[in-house]
Amino acid sequence: MADQALPVLEVRGLKTVFRTRGGEIHAVNDVSFHLERGELLGVVGESGSGKSVTMMSLIRLLPSPPADIRGGEVLLNGKDLLKMDAESLRQVRGAKVGFVFQDPMTSLNPVFNIGSQIMEPLRAHMGMTKAQAETRAVELLELVGIPDARKRLKAYPHQFSGGMRQRVMIAIALACDPDVLIADEPTTALDVTIQAQILELVKDLRQKLGMSIIWITHDLGVIAGIADRVMVMYGGQVVEQAPVRELFANPQHPYTRALLKTIPKISGARDARLKVIEGQPPIMGGVPVACPFRERCEYRHAPCDSINPARRAIDGQPVGRGHDVACHWTAPATQEVAHA
Repeated sequence: MADQALPVLEVRGLKTVFRTRGGEIHAVNDVSFHLERGELLGVVGESGSGKSVTMMSLIRLLPSPPADIRGGEVLLNGKDLLKMDAESLRQVRGAKVGFVFQDPMTSLNPVFNIGSQIMEPLRAHMGMTKAQAETRAVELLELVGIPDARKRLKAYPHQFSGGMRQRVMIAIALACDPDVLIADEPTTALDVTIQAQILELVKDLRQKLGMSIIWITHDLGVIAGIADRVMVMYGGQVVEQAPVRELFANPQHPYTRALLKTIPKISGARDARLKVIEGQPPIMGGVPVACPFRERCEYRHAPCDSINPARRAIDGQPVGRGHDVACHWTAPATQEVAHA
């Protein structure tokens, strides 16, 4: 049995590189974080910040080559996933760690019915008979809110709406009662109404099952409504981490502050222009030796050009346990509360 005092997941110094014809791309640079039991950790940042690559590196889902995990530890209940052989890791995927991808239509196999795709991990990881797996598949579809569950087992992915397909993906990810559920922008391709339904579903499942969840998104509004803690990524590294209320009320990194300013405000003037972050994300062609955000930062000064800042605690707690930031600049003590 896992030690309840330990985080369910602890990542230390993770580094992932892509080898290309044009050279190496350092996509994940010394990323460290933890996930407590029953906690929902939100991971935010714009496209290219390293969110998805980091999470796929945890269970080695990236093709190698070109991906190469250069270092670090990924401790799931105290066991390092990066040291496991292929067969041991296969038993972890799906059974201990569930993954929900952004587009369910490309994740579900179009030539197999929904029932067979839910039953596959049940039979592979839990040793169920076909009858047992079918009963459990019906329970899972009912759990995620799909009506006429037994009848829908024989349906194919194209016979479901986008929202219903995403519910099926969540059912598959939950099939073996995983310790950790990783959701990679699962509502991005859905309209606002269906997105709200999926978010309510996740809140309900958290309450019922006590799951530990990593929720990857670029939408700070979503994070404000569901997360316990937020990790902000930029340039393949963690630039700020804090409890969700603390992050919105007291953002410390210029990138976090800039992201919060891009959220539209209901009280704003109708003709007001949306805020944007000028410039482009960096191309990580080598190990960062300077702050990756410096080219876009309004608070840039001399150290930013020569030293990549380490994470430092804001609130006196150890780095990773409270509010920490990787920045040479110190934000003023008084902050305007951000609205999400």
